[in-house]
Amino acid sequence: MTKKETNNPLILHIESSSLNCSIAISKGSQSLTLTEESSDKYLHAEKMHLFIESALKKAKLSMSELDAIAVDEGPGSYTGLRIGYSSAKGLAYAMGIPLIAISSLEIIAFQSNAHPKTDYVIAMMDARRMEVYASIFEKGQCIDGPKAVILDENSFEDLLKDKKVLFLGDSNEKASTVIKSENALFSSNTFPSAANMIEIGADKFRQSEFVDVAYSEPFYLKDFIPGKPKKSSLLIPPLRKDLQ
Repeated sequence: MTKKETNNPLILHIESSSLNCSIAISKGSQSLTLTEESSDKYLHAEKMHLFIESALKKAKLSMSELDAIAVDEGPGSYTGLRIGYSSAKGLAYAMGIPLIAISSLEIIAFQSNAHPKTDYVIAMMDARRMEVYASIFEKGQCIDGPKAVILDENSFEDLLKDKKVLFLGDSNEKASTVIKSENALFSSNTFPSAANMIEIGADKFRQSEFVDVAYSEPFYLKDFIPGKPKKSSLLIPPLRKDLQ
């Protein structure tokens, strides 16, 4: 049996689109291990490969046993996406295994399974000031987005007229200050997590929904505007040989 024929693939999941540095390993739809940490600054360059090594140890696996790498493709933080996506591509290429790309907003929307009575789900990620990246989901399917939205009192008013709408993501605090409809439900502020990539990634693997390891890129949604260079390096140390 080849790796692609299995219904229970071993997948390493890398989530780096937000301030949450999150790594998971799964077998099929079952989580084997999750390692993550949120901070007020980006920890990905310092901790991502340490978390990957830790996850492999906890799962008692080596890189050579994995069937695929799943990575958050964005939209989200330029810094986080650049580090996470390049790491995923490098590992997938080195091991000769497929690469799976998953939208950060789809990862956030997956949490709506705990709120089955809402008509629509709007997954959002912060894009500074009153702007967010947003996608609208109905019954688990994306029907609009991802797109950049400037939040104000009229945002999503067509949906909110007579439908219950659940807002998920790290922008709920600022969204709730301007969206006052009784039909708007706001969850606790949440970052995307590798834990919520597992079922999506397994399904994409079974459907052979892979992206090109050499040429695929993160989906930034907006053009990158570089700021003042920082002294800290974004170079990531290579994975230890005993885990390969």
